[in-house]
Amino acid sequence: MLPAVSDAGPLIHLAQVNRLHLLERLFGKIAIVLLVGHEVVDEGMRLGYPDAILVKDALVNGRITVVTPSSDLVRRATKLAKREKLSLSDSETLLLAKRLSQPLLTDERLLSVLARMYGIEVWNTWTVLLEALRVRLIEKTEIHAAITELGEKRHKLSSGQIKEIVDAANRLAS
Repeated sequence: MLPAVSDAGPLIHLAQVNRLHLLERLFGKIAIVLLVGHEVVDEGMRLGYPDAILVKDALVNGRITVVTPSSDLVRRATKLAKREKLSLSDSETLLLAKRLSQPLLTDERLLSVLARMYGIEVWNTWTVLLEALRVRLIEKTEIHAAITELGEKRHKLSSGQIKEIVDAANRLAS
């Protein structure tokens, strides 16, 4: 079980469907940069999002760890953010995953592409849920429920994406 570095998206989305615990089961420890913690917990709490409380609890209980990036990493992340038109949070997260040689959890397409260019393994909310199904941590019905619930919370998927996820879930469940 290799620890992973997470961007805000998978933390928010898995917490929204009450499946944040899957990260610990699949990866053990999850590391985030301070800016991700601020985005997910501080801003989420300020806006009254219930998922922010679940992530905060995971931080308090040590299932998610905040890593303070070195000044060199922040300097490099700032340059990367400007060059690639990323947020500083995303560029710090990417460079932390690279420095730690750990998989990156993100739902952002550009960040995923850049991570793969750096040779970093990439997971997203859906690959986490599908892997949880594969190793029998969840049932196929939970994939369908997550699609519905996240769709209601503005994590919209195209009909093609839904079909791809459902087909993968059906293959894994059989």
